[in-house]
Amino acid sequence: MMRISETVKHLLIINVIMFIAAQTIGEGVLFYDWFAMHFPKNEAFQPWQIVTHMFMHGDIMHIFFNMFALWMFGTAVEQTLGSKRFLFIYFSAGLGAVALQVLYYTFQFNNGLSILEGVGYNANDLLDVLKSGYNRYDKNWESVLNAQQLQDFVGTFNASMVGASGCLMGILVAFGMMNPNAELMLIFLPIPIKAKYFIPGIIILDLISGLTGQSFFSPSNTAYMAHVGGALTGFIIMWYWKKTQFNKNRWY
Repeated sequence: MMRISETVKHLLIINVIMFIAAQTIGEGVLFYDWFAMHFPKNEAFQPWQIVTHMFMHGDIMHIFFNMFALWMFGTAVEQTLGSKRFLFIYFSAGLGAVALQVLYYTFQFNNGLSILEGVGYNANDLLDVLKSGYNRYDKNWESVLNAQQLQDFVGTFNASMVGASGCLMGILVAFGMMNPNAELMLIFLPIPIKAKYFIPGIIILDLISGLTGQSFFSPSNTAYMAHVGGALTGFIIMWYWKKTQFNKNRWY
């Protein structure tokens, strides 16, 4: 059995503590409101959520699978790269994940906003309606926006993100780049596939899911673009380190 590395162990402990606190403090709502990542235009958004959401999880299965992946791939990456480089990838991937997901949310939100403004609605009035309560909206919007546009507009405003998945996608990519021939498999598809095929395949499926709303192996409320953002960030960092490993710009 693989011996857990020190940094991974501490991350596991922090995630478990945050999960327990989220389930027990404020009847499972207050802690979530404080530390989950909310859409920036929503009044519930706070700057610290950009980081704290990485340690929040929605339910027991969510944290179990993420922590299992952290132990399995994080330990191998930390043992190869060291704790500093491991943490740099981990948090950079988390930031890249939230950046791409928020950018995608903003595109969806602004699309609905511009359509409604085009027929005479005032942007500030629209925001006031959305701020009046969760999933509240003017029924007259249904005559302007189609069902998907309405969902994107209202749903995005009320969207929140939790989980270490973005961080872990960066770690998974780092593992794959260092161990391209390692054989991996999904729990429900026990067929070994080399990492150099398996990991890009998962990223492509996440991208398709994010753009189409069609879920392949994750819950429908998954922030797919966060997965893609974390993976892309991890790839860029690993590519840069490999390219500059023999010059003064390498990571120490």
